Amino acid sequence: MHATQDLPDPWPLARERRSALRGAERAVADYITAHPDRIVFMSALQLADAAGASDATVIRTAKSLGFSGFSDLKHAVGDSLMRNTDPALRLERRLTADEATRPGDVLMTVLDELRERLDETGRRNPPESIDRAVRLLAEARRVVTFGVGTSQVCADYLARRLRRIGIPATTFDGMGFALADDLLDLRDGDVAVVYAPGRAFREVDVLVDEVDRLGGGVLLVSDTLDLGEHERHAVLRAPLSPGGLSGEPLAAIAVTDALVLALGRADPTRATESSTRLTGLRSALQRGGHAGTRSRAD
Repeated sequence: MHATQDLPDPWPLARERRSALRGAERAVADYITAHPDRIVFMSALQLADAAGASDATVIRTAKSLGFSGFSDLKHAVGDSLMRNTDPALRLERRLTADEATRPGDVLMTVLDELRERLDETGRRNPPESIDRAVRLLAEARRVVTFGVGTSQVCADYLARRLRRIGIPATTFDGMGFALADDLLDLRDGDVAVVYAPGRAFREVDVLVDEVDRLGGGVLLVSDTLDLGEHERHAVLRAPLSPGGLSGEPLAAIAVTDALVLALGRADPTRATESSTRLTGLRSALQRGGHAGTRSRAD
């Protein structure tokens, strides 16, 4: 497990290429350099207003600095701040950013970032990457899911959604020595789906190594981590929030929903039969209620 190659550092690029930028683009670059802690919370339109330019100029400036677009630039700035700024200071900046905004406007600020993250998720996961991941899961004897930190929510969610369409799935939730007990249950043919946003944990390395040893497969869902080259490895990208305005699992949940939809479409009969069975079980539980609960003596 290793980190992917870092995005270009925006600061040297802004300084080196400033002279080649036109007036409005230069103003945008200067604002980015002077206020990096602000732009991670801004939309392209908000940055354009602050720099006295248009949103199209903001996007052109980002591309002139070597990025695919404004979201890519924000991601690089956020990554740089995260690596070089104390967490308490990052929180303070997040809470005090754009102080003129009314409390009632914050929903739109968060929604703007959500849209940017989802757009970036689509850009960073080309169809061939989704196809490879779906093939890996479709061939699995069983899917084992594992998540680090709040990404455990994604692991639980995927396992539940897969079972509902008839695919055997379980979740490993141990950390430290507790994970060793879970790993004893791994078998040849299992495919592990690992949600690990940005930090390389020892548990993830051990899980991947054990799955590889048993001849299984691994799908990694991460913003920055990567797997070594292997015919039964696949990686999907789940971009994190540059400024911490929106929840960590958002992009990973979107990727998860896409996987479940693709797998359901691959075998609609199995998915339908499983859904019918689930509905029947729920109906049986609903009919019973408390009054219909049987005693042990019955």
